[in-house]
Amino acid sequence: MPVRTLLAVFACLLLAGRADVSRADESLAVITGPNRPAIAFNHANLEDIFLKRIQVDDGGNPLVALNLPPEQALREAFSLTVLGRRSGALQRYWTEQYFHGIPPPFVVHSPEAMLRFVAETPGAIGYVALCQVDKRVQVVARLAVPPDLAGRVRHACETQ
Repeated sequence: MPVRTLLAVFACLLLAGRADVSRADESLAVITGPNRPAIAFNHANLEDIFLKRIQVDDGGNPLVALNLPPEQALREAFSLTVLGRRSGALQRYWTEQYFHGIPPPFVVHSPEAMLRFVAETPGAIGYVALCQVDKRVQVVARLAVPPDLAGRVRHACETQ
């Protein structure tokens, strides 16, 4: 094979690898602690967990859904990706739930606080940018965010 062809193939492989890396940087990771709850982490279940329609796993163990503060870009990306609406649009839902004795998910103040709380709390489920995951937690779902939100996730990775 001519050298020019080999260089072209190599350049294409490098570019393909870079595209995968940038897409990974724009993903959200749904995380749990070392003892993963006994539940399927599909889209429907994630929505039900974070709207607190599911509050225990298949073994009857309590689930603890966590959110970042509403002003954080990662929360907005998660809310739109999983719940299909902006975090502010959920206020009416949570007001109604509160009167039925169901409080909204706990709020932690940063991705680091999310990682720490999830790692130390049985049944805790949270989310961070994929680039923020470390060995303290398990990734149970990877969420590709819509292109118009990808910059928010990428920004979280660049500023950590």
